[in-house]
Amino acid sequence: MLKKKHPHVLLSAYDCAPNKGSVSKIGWQWYFRLVQRTQVTLITHIRNREDLIEVGAPLANSKIIFIDTEWFAKPLYHLANKLFPVSEHARTLFMSPDFYLYDWLAVRQLKAQLKTGNAPWDIIHAVTPVSPIAATRLHVLKRPVVLGPWNGGLKNPPEFPEIMRENSAWLYPIRYFGYLIDFLVGSTRHASAILTATKATRKSIPTRYHSRCRFMLENGIDLELFTPAPWPLPPSRTQPLHIIFIGRFQPFKGLPMLFEAIARLKDQLPIKLTIIGEGSLWEKWENQTKKLQINHLINWYGPASHTQIVEQLHAAHVLCLPSVRESGGGVLLEAMACARPVLTIQYGGPAEIVDDSVGCAIPPKGGASAVTTALVNCLSDIFQHPALWRQRGLVGRQRAEHLYGWEVKINEVLALYQELLKNA
Repeated sequence: MLKKKHPHVLLSAYDCAPNKGSVSKIGWQWYFRLVQRTQVTLITHIRNREDLIEVGAPLANSKIIFIDTEWFAKPLYHLANKLFPVSEHARTLFMSPDFYLYDWLAVRQLKAQLKTGNAPWDIIHAVTPVSPIAATRLHVLKRPVVLGPWNGGLKNPPEFPEIMRENSAWLYPIRYFGYLIDFLVGSTRHASAILTATKATRKSIPTRYHSRCRFMLENGIDLELFTPAPWPLPPSRTQPLHIIFIGRFQPFKGLPMLFEAIARLKDQLPIKLTIIGEGSLWEKWENQTKKLQINHLINWYGPASHTQIVEQLHAAHVLCLPSVRESGGGVLLEAMACARPVLTIQYGGPAEIVDDSVGCAIPPKGGASAVTTALVNCLSDIFQHPALWRQRGLVGRQRAEHLYGWEVKINEVLALYQELLKNA
C-alpha cells in the first residue's frame, strides 16, 4: 500500500496501449510509470481495453474508466482511410472530432462521480493526444490541470513542396479549428501548467499563457530496454556501412532522399540499409530502389517489436531519419540510448534533439537535392572518421540517461504536481 506521499492523479489518456502506435505507447508509459509512484485513476478510450487487460491492467494502485465512442469513431476512421490512404497525419486531423466527443462523455461521467463524492483525485493530467488542438474540459472538475507534454504547431517546411503535397498538407489548416475549440472551452486558459515539447509548440500557445509553460519532450526512453552496445567494426572496404531507418512509411519521412544518397555511394563504398516499418508506400519505395539498382543492398525488415528494434540498432553503425516535418523524433532518442549516432534534418523536433555532439542535423535549405548531397557527405564521413561517429553514439547515450529517461520525466512531473497543489 502506497503512503500518501504523492497526490492521487486523474490521468486522461485517450491513446493508451503498450503495443499500438507511438502516441498510444506514450499514454501507456505515463500510466505504467505513475502507478509505481502514486495512485492513479486512468480514463481512456474503450478501444484500448483489450490491450490494457492483456498486460494486466488495471495495475496495482489504479482504477480505469473506459469511454465508448466506437459508434462514432469506426465509421469516421473508415472514411479517413478512404480519403487519406497515404497520410497518417491527415487521418489523425480528420479523426479529431472523435476526441472531442470522448472528452465530452468523459467529463460528463466524471462530474457524476464528483456529485456522489466518488472523486478522490487531487490533480488532473491529460497526456494524450499530444497535440495543442486536443482541447479538454477537464478543468470543470475543479482540480489543478496539467496539459501535455504537447507537441504541435509545426509549420510546413517550404523547401519540400512535393513531399508535403503528397502528405495531404492542404488539410493541415483544419488544426485551426482545434485552436478555436480550445478558446471556446477554455482548455489552455484554465490549465495550471502546460508541458511543451518544442519551440514551435510554445509559439502556438497564446503569449499570455507562456508563464504556465514548462519544457518537456512528449517522448521518453525506457533505458532498461534501449541499452547501449559496442559499435560494430568500423566501416571499411570489407565491412559495409550499416544504416538503419525506423518509422512509418509516410511521405514526410523523406526516405527516398536516403535512397538517392545510397545510389550515389554504392559504387564507391560498401553500404547496406535496414528498414524497419511498414505502410502504403512500401511498393512505391521498393520500386524506386529497384530503379536505382540498390534494392539488393536493402533489408526490408517490416514491423518489429521493441526487442527486435534494439537488436537491429545494435547491429547498425548509424540511424538515419531524413524526415522533413518531424514534430517529435522518438526514434532518435531510442538510437541515442543504444549508443548509436544519428542523422536527421534540422527541422521541427529533431532540430532540438540532435547536434554535432550526437550526430548531424542537416539544414533543409536547398530542398531534397541539397539534403541528398549532405547525406552523401555525412555517410562518407563515417567511413573517413569512424572514431568520431562512435564517440557521438556514446555521447548520445549519456544525454539519453540525463535528459530523456522515463524516470527523469516522472520525477519532474511529480515535483510539478506538488508545486501546483502547494500553490493552489
